[in-house]
Amino acid sequence: MFADKETFKRAFVTKLETLCGKQFEESTTRDHYYVLGHMVREHISRHWIATNERNRAQRRKQVYYLSIEFLLGRLLGSNLLNLGVRPVVEEGLRELGIRLEDVEECEADAGLGNGGLGRLAACFLDSLATLNLPGHGQGIRYKHGLFDQKIVDGYQVELPEQWLRHGNVWEVRKEELAVEVRFWGRVEVSEQNGRLLFRHVDSENVMAVPYDMPVVGYGTDTVNTLRLWSAEPAKTFPLHKDVMQYKRETEAISEFLYPDDTHDEGKILRLKQQYFLVAASLGSIVQAHRRQHGDLRRLHEYVAIHVNDTHPVLAIPELMRILLDEEGMSWEEAWHITTHTVAYTNHTTLSEALEKWPIHLFRPLLPRIYMIVEEINERFCRELWERYPGDWGRIEQMAIIAHGMVKMAHLAIAGSHSVNGVAKLHTDILKQREMRLFYEWAPHKFNNKTNGVTHRRWLLKANPELSALITDTIGPRWIHEPEMLMELAPHASDPAFQGALAAVKRQRKAKLAARIYEKTGILVDESSIFDVQVKRLHAYKRQLLNVLHIMHLYNRLKEDSHFSIYPHTFIFGAKASPGYYYAKRIIKLIHAVAEKVNNDKRVHDQLKVIFLENYRVSLAEEIIPAADVSEQISTASKEASGTGNMKFMMNGALTLGTLDGANVEIAEAVGNENMFLFGLTAEEVLNYYEHGGYRAHEYYHHDKRIKQVVDQLVNGFFPDAGDYFEPIYDSLLTQNDEYFVLRDFAAYAEAHERVEDAYRDPARWWRMSAVNIAHSGYFASDRTIAEYAVDIWGISPSM
Repeated sequence: MFADKETFKRAFVTKLETLCGKQFEESTTRDHYYVLGHMVREHISRHWIATNERNRAQRRKQVYYLSIEFLLGRLLGSNLLNLGVRPVVEEGLRELGIRLEDVEECEADAGLGNGGLGRLAACFLDSLATLNLPGHGQGIRYKHGLFDQKIVDGYQVELPEQWLRHGNVWEVRKEELAVEVRFWGRVEVSEQNGRLLFRHVDSENVMAVPYDMPVVGYGTDTVNTLRLWSAEPAKTFPLHKDVMQYKRETEAISEFLYPDDTHDEGKILRLKQQYFLVAASLGSIVQAHRRQHGDLRRLHEYVAIHVNDTHPVLAIPELMRILLDEEGMSWEEAWHITTHTVAYTNHTTLSEALEKWPIHLFRPLLPRIYMIVEEINERFCRELWERYPGDWGRIEQMAIIAHGMVKMAHLAIAGSHSVNGVAKLHTDILKQREMRLFYEWAPHKFNNKTNGVTHRRWLLKANPELSALITDTIGPRWIHEPEMLMELAPHASDPAFQGALAAVKRQRKAKLAARIYEKTGILVDESSIFDVQVKRLHAYKRQLLNVLHIMHLYNRLKEDSHFSIYPHTFIFGAKASPGYYYAKRIIKLIHAVAEKVNNDKRVHDQLKVIFLENYRVSLAEEIIPAADVSEQISTASKEASGTGNMKFMMNGALTLGTLDGANVEIAEAVGNENMFLFGLTAEEVLNYYEHGGYRAHEYYHHDKRIKQVVDQLVNGFFPDAGDYFEPIYDSLLTQNDEYFVLRDFAAYAEAHERVEDAYRDPARWWRMSAVNIAHSGYFASDRTIAEYAVDIWGISPSM
């Protein structure tokens, strides 16, 4: 049906009349999306079935990637691109009087993720399929995702994310493969033939129903699967509970991503979600393995299970439960299989992000799983005692259960064969500091896999103009082999290439400026420097440093008639977690500054501040190609890797950042002279945390710029805010500025001056931009996944 435009047009009109029951002339844009989506999925299905059959026939080892998030974005455009049929579809629709761009706008971003963790998982799925690797995702089908962000009077308001309002054309419900998941109840222990038997009785059961979505590789017949689980009531309701209450509690499991866990009720729901994901996924994986291979004694030879952060770490005790209780294995055999099957990626150095669950919640909700975790802990501590006799302090720090808490990262390390960080700096910090005791215990488990992003979505799809320029310059091999982007390096100083690169950027900036006007009513100068910080709102990511610097620029422009800057448009996009009130205050501060700056005629030709609400993948695809400056300014040592830095780099934006996460490796690749680095190093930050010595008040009192902007938070400079910004003021001074915003302020301001100097020299700027694009191939997820496949999973391409 996609052979040529005439065939496509006939098939499209016929399919529309069949599916929608109306004449083409009566159809709407949403009808067009629905029909085109069904045509694409039908086209995919043949290869989808063939891929599954090939994997079964070849009996190859397969990897299952368990993640609480998969931030997919819109799939129509990427599927058309990966299938190689976009030109036929675009031309055919045009001749029918339909713009493909309008059809794509009908698709909602899948509400299955929040930030970098989920987008990384989506990029990994793309690369697995493109590299013909047998790898599948397992996640939760959230009915309402995280939330839709609305800004009302500068404040964030959360609304349910209605991404499934019109259904999901890409999914296939497979009710016959549902898995029963058990909560609550108790465990009966009996003895048979000298062996202890465990039965989970009086449980409250939930059905996990799978919805499968195809994952299409680029330019290949491989179509892998993302399986998303939906929580539905079991056929037999618990007798002790009101039917409607049971139904509500069951459906809540797959209703929202990251329910508020400030109270026990929310904590229980989060823990339910995590066990629901792993119990459903392992139930499905084990069923498939039994059908093909019989028993589970060689499971680790055919299956790799990867847990993306600590959320799915209950896969370890759940697999142990299956092997012990259902297969009747000994502890030693079950532990060998489990630890050779499961691998773990750590995504943080933030201690508060290393999950811990109170025993008083964990044990009653998951009684058999808790018994297994307790046994794992007993045996682990015994092993540590034999290795480090008398070192009670070490054992206390490494225990999986301690001080009334179950420590998920400790369970992950003990129960897996591989523990990887996501950037060289991050992995070094894990080995030398955060997980040093574990590294000393099992150094062979630790390895680094620097993150990557799929260049097909973030360059080829998001920026077709730049992609065309690259292909015209070096040919198309870079699409399949992103390392070939290095062939751009000799062109970096070519005036003709620089001119073409600048023209592409102007084109993308004009498109974003039009979108900004459409969404906000604000006209921005397309020739200004587009300085962008878009990412999750968190104190360590330091959106506050950015906005305080903008306040400083505004103050200087107002007070010094001789001072001027190259016109700047500062662009923000970020969601704050609903219960993260400090982050919400930062959002309000950005809007308060924007209102003051954008309405002041004395500065509006030099300075604009834009906040684009409801930041998501499809919006990122518009913002990133238009950016001149990529703000990657987290406190050094706090950002595990970052992937936004890579997306901006691919699109020719220059990084203004700290030596944190993957910024370090980007600097190694392009050279410090092709970035704008500033601020404390990770070693300096960690030294402050360990030995003290930082006094924020000294910077406040000795730098009048800092004193002025910090005082403006509370002195009535923002009259409508009242005392709303006092907690920000207190965090900087009373609480001694945990993330060193004031310490890095002067260096950050100086780095901005270097940005402006470089931008005033077009030949220098576009050479730097070209160098960044040329070196971005290393940060493609194809490279990352190839490393995982060989070093961790032991999988190979199926052809």
